[in-house]
Amino acid sequence: MIRNFDDLIGSRSGIIADLRGEVLRAAEQGIRSVMPESFMKRVRVEDDFLIVKDSLKIDLRKFDEVVVLGAGKASVKMAEMLEPLIFDKISGGVIASSSSPCECINLRKIDVVPSSHPVPSESSIEASEILLEWAESVTERTLVIFLLSGGASAMLALPAHPVTLKDKIFTTKLLLESGATIDEINAVRKHLSLVKGGWLGKRMSRARVISLALSDVVGNRVECVGSGPTAPDPTTFRDAYNILRKYDLWDVVPESVRRRIIDGMEGRAEETPKPRDPAFRRITNIVIADIGDACRAAASYLESRGFKCMVLSKYAEGEASQVGILLAGLLRQLEENGEKCAMILGGEYTVTVKGGGVGGRNQELVLASSLRLKELERSVILSVGTDGVDGVSSAAGAIADPQTYHDAVRLGVNPVRFLRENDSNSFFNLVGGAIYTGPTGTNVGDLTILASG
Repeated sequence: MIRNFDDLIGSRSGIIADLRGEVLRAAEQGIRSVMPESFMKRVRVEDDFLIVKDSLKIDLRKFDEVVVLGAGKASVKMAEMLEPLIFDKISGGVIASSSSPCECINLRKIDVVPSSHPVPSESSIEASEILLEWAESVTERTLVIFLLSGGASAMLALPAHPVTLKDKIFTTKLLLESGATIDEINAVRKHLSLVKGGWLGKRMSRARVISLALSDVVGNRVECVGSGPTAPDPTTFRDAYNILRKYDLWDVVPESVRRRIIDGMEGRAEETPKPRDPAFRRITNIVIADIGDACRAAASYLESRGFKCMVLSKYAEGEASQVGILLAGLLRQLEENGEKCAMILGGEYTVTVKGGGVGGRNQELVLASSLRLKELERSVILSVGTDGVDGVSSAAGAIADPQTYHDAVRLGVNPVRFLRENDSNSFFNLVGGAIYTGPTGTNVGDLTILASG
């Protein structure tokens, strides 16, 4: 999975090389645990009952048809795992994917329509319209299984009047660079959309709907995964306004965005459907897997290798560079304890972009941490995006140890300047430490591993 695994180990020797190898393998185990091939085993069929996570049982005999819809980075593979279970029951369906349809050779009854990620395009609008057509066609005797994962926000984009796709893309870019949390970004996006924030769910509310969500959201709030196309939205136009004000973006976003939000606050545009809306009485949203699964799998591997291991949190958030400094302090504590120890965190970090470099939140976290590791001897930190793509770079994340800083000095590379320019990917490509996996086909957020030996 990690394409440059040997290079990342071969640049070191002794205990640091061993530690690097262990945390890299732990990261691979964590990511594999949240691939559809693993977590879709939680869905099975017994005696005409569809059983999900041993907690939900659906009698398939009560329905005239089963329709499979979905969107997101993992949705196609999820559909490939689901289709054989209920092949005879499925009447059709469609998945919006940024993958080429020709890659989806294992799907026979479910179509794949092209969309785009991370930046939405006209294909995202077309995919949204196709899914809405399917939503309008369902009846009370239809069971809809909706497969949702991270990336759906871009793949399902249908701006509400008067917002254009270009305006929405620009607004999202501003929010991403402002340091806004994913929840805040989603709150704004949902109020500029005709499909997010529960609108898709409301359109197919005649049917019985089971939405299986692979969560990339801290806290697993289903209304935030993929901007919640099938979940009621507790946020309001007023919230969207306050968020843009909070990050000094209100006067920067396009006029159409301001007009849409003002119309909503003044009652001229309809609010997103709320939790008490009767449209959601027959819709069940279930988180099928999340970052906690990845953390536990990584911890299990490290424990099997003799590490005393702790999953510190699966709710990690914050400015990546500041979190990196904090974690360097924890590594110092682990090393002082003199034991073979590891700590694991999962969550999603943010970066307030001030420079023009190429980087991502995981690489920025590791770069900031490396500045404080230079006085240690037996410690390693790794942080990766489980989708294999970190920020605007093609790396998944990075790994660093006490030697990283000294390598930079020897090469005449100033890590502080690269951190200031948000240029962490360039730094790790020069010094060594960038982790490359390519797109993994899953996404549950960020996985961070600290280890000392």
